[in-house]
Amino acid sequence: MLRCHAVRIPVALYAFALLVRGLLFAVHPDAAYPDSFYYVDVARSLQAGHGFNVDFIYSFLDVGNRIPANPHLPIPSNGFWLPLASIVQLPSVWLLGPTSLASALPFMLIGPLAAPLTWLVAREAGCGERVAIAAAVAVAIPAAASIYMVQPDNFSLFQPIGTAALWLTARGLKGHRRSFALAGLMAGLAALSRNDGVLFAAVVGLAFLWDRWRSRRSEGTRSPKIPWRYALAAAGLFLVAMAPWYLRQLLVFGSPSPSSSLGALVGTYEDTNCVTCAVSIQTFLGQGAGALLESRLLGLVGAVGIFGALVIPIVLMPFVLIGARHRRRSVDFGPFFIFAVLFFAVQILLFAVYIPHGTFLHSAVALMPFATILGMEGVAVAVAWAVRRRPSWRQERAEPMFLAAGVASMVLTAAFYTPIVTRAWDQNRDLRLAAAVALKQDRVPASDLLLSADPAGFEYFTGRGGVATPNDSLDVIHQVAADYGTRWLVLERANIVDPLVPILEMKPRPNWIGSPVFSVPYTGDPTGDPNVDAAPALVIFPVCTAPGDFRCTGGSTP
Repeated sequence: MLRCHAVRIPVALYAFALLVRGLLFAVHPDAAYPDSFYYVDVARSLQAGHGFNVDFIYSFLDVGNRIPANPHLPIPSNGFWLPLASIVQLPSVWLLGPTSLASALPFMLIGPLAAPLTWLVAREAGCGERVAIAAAVAVAIPAAASIYMVQPDNFSLFQPIGTAALWLTARGLKGHRRSFALAGLMAGLAALSRNDGVLFAAVVGLAFLWDRWRSRRSEGTRSPKIPWRYALAAAGLFLVAMAPWYLRQLLVFGSPSPSSSLGALVGTYEDTNCVTCAVSIQTFLGQGAGALLESRLLGLVGAVGIFGALVIPIVLMPFVLIGARHRRRSVDFGPFFIFAVLFFAVQILLFAVYIPHGTFLHSAVALMPFATILGMEGVAVAVAWAVRRRPSWRQERAEPMFLAAGVASMVLTAAFYTPIVTRAWDQNRDLRLAAAVALKQDRVPASDLLLSADPAGFEYFTGRGGVATPNDSLDVIHQVAADYGTRWLVLERANIVDPLVPILEMKPRPNWIGSPVFSVPYTGDPTGDPNVDAAPALVIFPVCTAPGDFRCTGGSTP
């Protein structure tokens, strides 16, 4: 009976988390932002037999932050992003075709594993049943990150894989040797999902060194929990997951991690898509100590703010700290504490300029299961403290009530944030679908390339390749258009580089950009404020860079 009970709870938690994700998918079934567009586009390229290649340039980081000597499409994919989020889509895309359901399905099935895993971690750590269930239910509805959990992106992969890596590492420190070896495999899968997944491998290595150090300090009274052969097995399983990909990157790009090392050296976020901005260690250090310190401090503020607002609701944060203090010497939470310190340090020191733009949130979801357990544990500790001082309170009545309030904070955060995000996603999708219909109705050849701020997104909605508009002068943008032979410029009010804003506002434009052939009015200012410009929401212009292309003269239309 006890074993049946132990199985029934995680199964119920998984089913509940799966139901939540099904409802979220119904709210917005499409990929919704550049990362998810990119992963879907790569998966569809793989399914079509084109391999890891794409017919668009999402960011010029993909080609060395410059215009290549031989500009061409398609190009090798995944210079910047890791491939796991595309690979897991392949079975469903092969079975169901290139549909939004096929792309989302793997993430809807894998992501819910975080809920029963949270319960398992809590129970093994000695938490009470109520704390374990409350934490697992909260992770099933993961606050502001909820809507991202059904996106074809790394959220639903990194969370359960990272949690498993930390849990298995802790089990290894308690003598479960095979668990420690499997932690290496989980670290490899995390690293195949995101660049900062290698931090899990660092945690596994540090755990082994700590185990050896503790054994040596005992002067022979305590033998190591992790033998060398299991440490080597963990390293070997990490390489089983990552070595083929590192080899591919080395052969294709000349580096096992090409764009991540380049991306860490940008001075501002805008430099990530600038072909005239010098990105090197010299220019990075040349900013001066003041600029470097300012960007790192802003990164720290941004990381703490995002964690407290989007990962763990701010009202639950004091209880996370209480739980962390209560468990500060726990082996079960030791790997988590190490990972959290490494993660914040790497994000702030190396990737500070990316923190407000999503890179922190993508990986911070891996902190959520352990942090939520600590939060619920902190609630239980706080209630026990209050009960000792309030004779009228009863632990068995007060604790469930306050734990339910903790879960409610996660649910309410999800309920508040989800409609705000999906409303913007819906508007963006509708605009791009309208552009796709316009291009089709005007019989624009499928081979025509688009120049836009989000080529991966337009590939997703229109099936047309293209090139990103670099954050450079109009002359440089013209050179990019000519070098790659793009024939249409698509401008979006919500997603545009500064040099192209006057073009969107219908101000004088260079002679290589023709009259607009399609436009969607902007309807975001219902008050009719005269101070708000009348620039449209989306416009398509012909681009003429080839001899004999007369579409840009006299306002002609296709």
